[in-house]
Order: sequence, then structure tokens, then C-alpha cells
Amino acid sequence: MRIALTGGGTGGHIFPIIAVVKKIRELAKSESDIEFLFLGPKGELEEEAMGAEFIPIKNIYSGKLRRYFSFRYVVDIFKLLIGFLQAFWQLLVFMPDAIFAKGGYASVPVVFAGWFFRIPILIHESDITPGIANRFSSRFAQKIAISFPGAANFFNPLKIFLSGNPVREEIKKGNKEEARKIFHLDSEKKLILVIGGSQGARPINESIEKILPKLLKKYQIIHITGPAEYEKVVREAGKIGIKPGHGGYFVYPFLRSELFHAFAAADLVISRAGASALTEIAANGKPSIIIPIESSANNHQELNAFEFSEAGAAVVLEQDNLGENIFFEKIEEVMENQEIRYKLCERVKKFYNPKAAQIIAEEIIKLAG
Repeated sequence: MRIALTGGGTGGHIFPIIAVVKKIRELAKSESDIEFLFLGPKGELEEEAMGAEFIPIKNIYSGKLRRYFSFRYVVDIFKLLIGFLQAFWQLLVFMPDAIFAKGGYASVPVVFAGWFFRIPILIHESDITPGIANRFSSRFAQKIAISFPGAANFFNPLKIFLSGNPVREEIKKGNKEEARKIFHLDSEKKLILVIGGSQGARPINESIEKILPKLLKKYQIIHITGPAEYEKVVREAGKIGIKPGHGGYFVYPFLRSELFHAFAAADLVISRAGASALTEIAANGKPSIIIPIESSANNHQELNAFEFSEAGAAVVLEQDNLGENIFFEKIEEVMENQEIRYKLCERVKKFYNPKAAQIIAEEIIKLAG
């Protein structure tokens, strides 16, 4: 059985693909009977994640699908055409039994080429409202997995099934004691985990910087800034006399396996409202303050955040409301009020389906015949 994988171009696609790959291998009678091929953009994360699973990669071009006029459309259309020809050739050579598309503009040429060959296609939508790529791809897919019931409104009801959002199983296997060793944490102080992320991290990072001295008087912080923001955050902290790695402030551009332990030790998570980040929070049952990106694609982060807020599963702050006093007060309220913390922990758990990857893997195997 051969399965082509595609996705990427934006964050939140790669780890769910890996989670599904692992489940397919578990369900297969023999791993030697399964071959995978990843078709997508060239990137460090893609190469690292696929390399760890011994999945070969073939890079393809893809133009970004935009919801607004831009002169870059000409370049994007040219890239899409090249990407289709590349995907056409790679699928012709590999000829998979099924395609699993996680979304993102990089998946579009692969899905279209797969439809041309009449290869069965399953796409997965993480958010409540789908992006342009998945809306386009849904026309050519036999099956559409969704994470939130609300996403059903955007797709053919005969194709959809509710799976939840697959995440790395390791994300919920962290250890608090191991975190204390790795990060040299103070066992007497509560811990805040700040996940800026790679997209739109600056407003969160800047807001944390403004209240950092007040926060460190009471708490310790693991701050994941995103690679593009790391040096700036370290520099700004230095200007106010705070040296990362000292005084309870630990700064990283990103974390790999250490993130699992950071989650286990965290008393509060501050994050964006991407579907993968929210699912990882839910998997760990952590109280959180989520700050959706303004004007994200199709407002998907704002709608994700609204869903969590309506369920009482997270405290939601709009980006425009990240004033020093409001932000600090909200953090302090969650950290110090045991009743609020308990309710947030219990309510957020319903947004995690531990069988999501297995549900999707079983459907892909069915499609592959």
C-alpha cells in the first residue's frame, strides 16, 4: 500500500500528518507493506519530521491562494502551474493508493494532480472555518475529516466525518519532574508557558515583555518566542535587567521534545488560537489564555477562540486588549483562583479526541483498499 502525504506552507500541518502516519503503521499487518511519500514545500520542519519517520520527501512549488487582490497573483499562478506539473510527475512515478492532504496552499497542486489520476483523496480540516486551500480541495476529495462540528457547514455532508484534530501522542507524555531538571525550575513557584509560535508572535512577545518584571516577582516563565523573534526578545529583556536563564525566565526560539515536559509542568499556557496549539492544550488539560491572531485566514483563529470561550474552556483576550494592566490581571486571576483553574482544566478536555489519528488512519486505509 502506497500513501502520498501533503500539507504545509503554514504551521500546524506537519505534526498531525506524522500522528496519522504512526497510526497507519500500527494498524497495518506489516510496516514493510506500506510506503509513504511526502510532497510539499522545502522546509526545515518538514525535513526533520519526515526524516525522523524515514519518509522520503519530494519538494514542489505552490503559489499562495489569496482572498484579496495582489500583483503577486501572476507569480502565484506560475508557481501553482509548476507545482501541478511536479506533483503530476511524482504521483505518476509513485502512483499511491491514496492521498492524505492536511491542508495549506502547498497541498493544492498535489490534490489536483491526484484527482487527475483518480487517486482516492482524504483531506483534514483542523479549524472551525476552512481555508481556501481545503475549500478548493474538498471538490476533489472522497472523504473530509473535520475537527469541529461547525466545519460541517462548509463541505458536502456526504463526504464529512468528525475525527477531531490529531496531535503528537508525545505531547501528553511529559513529566513534571523531568521539566524541573531540564529547565532548572523552582519547585516553589508556579510556571507560565508562553507559546508565541512562528506566525504572529510579536504582539504576545511584546505584551509579555511589558509585564515581565511584575510576573517574575510571583511566577517563573518558559517563553517560546518563535525563531524570528528570539533575538529581539532577549535584547529587550536585557534592557530591563532581565537575563534569560536567570531569575525564573527561560527563553527559547522553539522547543522540540522538551515542550512535552514544559506542558506537564505548566500551571498556565498562553498561546495563539491555532487548532493544533489548542488541541495540545486540551490534550494536557491545562488552563489557558488564548489570543487569536487578528484577521487570520477566514478569521479561523477568532472562531476557534470563540468556540473555546463559549464552552468556558479558555480565557480569551483580543489582541487589541493586551494592555499591561488587563493582561497582568487576567494572568493573575487564573493563576491564583483555584476554582477558575479547575473549571478551565475540566472543560478544555472535551476538545481533545485521543482517537483522532486512528479514526483518520482507518479511513485512509479503507480508501487505499
